[in-house]
Amino acid sequence: MTETNFVPDDVDSAAQAPYFLRDESRFLPNPIARGGWGPSLSGHVVGGLLGWAVESAVDDADLQPARLTVDLPAPVALEPIEVHTTVHHDRRRLRLVEAVLTQRGAPVARGSALFLRRGAQPEGQVWSPDLQLPPLPTEDGAQPTLFMRTYGWGTELQNRDPDWADTSGPKYTWLHETRSLIDGEPLSAFTRAAMAADITASLANWGTNGLQFINADYTLTLSRLPEGPHIGMASLTHYSHDGVATGSAVLADRTGPIGSGVSVAIAHSGFRPTLVNPATE
Repeated sequence: MTETNFVPDDVDSAAQAPYFLRDESRFLPNPIARGGWGPSLSGHVVGGLLGWAVESAVDDADLQPARLTVDLPAPVALEPIEVHTTVHHDRRRLRLVEAVLTQRGAPVARGSALFLRRGAQPEGQVWSPDLQLPPLPTEDGAQPTLFMRTYGWGTELQNRDPDWADTSGPKYTWLHETRSLIDGEPLSAFTRAAMAADITASLANWGTNGLQFINADYTLTLSRLPEGPHIGMASLTHYSHDGVATGSAVLADRTGPIGSGVSVAIAHSGFRPTLVNPATE
């Protein structure tokens, strides 16, 4: 597999460029928001905007964002986007919120989120598999890749630009999103997790011939919000038959697991990460 990660000429400038600019009620995508499947937005940017929208509809700090499902039925073009949010259920212990992204009057993506009220933790222990992740990235002067840093399975070597095409085993990654989603707004912990969960499809479905499945939707579940800017992910499962795939990954922060991601995907070739110089945007 050829080199697909891009290192900008001006890392500081690149980190300052947001994915979206605000234009009254519309969101204008920056070209850096383009994904790797063609002239459309990356799924992690779409999921981030939906996560931001549903979180904005909840003003109760005791409500935990426990689940976000992102439906990606159509490519989201590099065009202005409108966001419409609806609260479907608002009860004492839960709130169900839906957000829809539209372009030219037609829906292009949808997110459904469940918020649960925090309370006392029951006593006792419940089984869960042990999680192993490589150490957090060290600030050794190396420049970041396009949107993630990736590590080899079971090793402490920081493989910043691995040859994924020759990697058939389970995969780990630490994600550190350095740019804001919306101009002038810092990333919230929930938005950061919503963006990270889209990577479930890449971790679960990337095999010996590269990435052959395109994400149709993904679901993020959280027992708590991540702490700090880094989110770790470890692939758990991949099952596919007749061109339909499902995969899962665990999400963690520096203190331990926080939730999981599940992706449903359909066979599709032609993944080509876009080499965009964000320093010029």
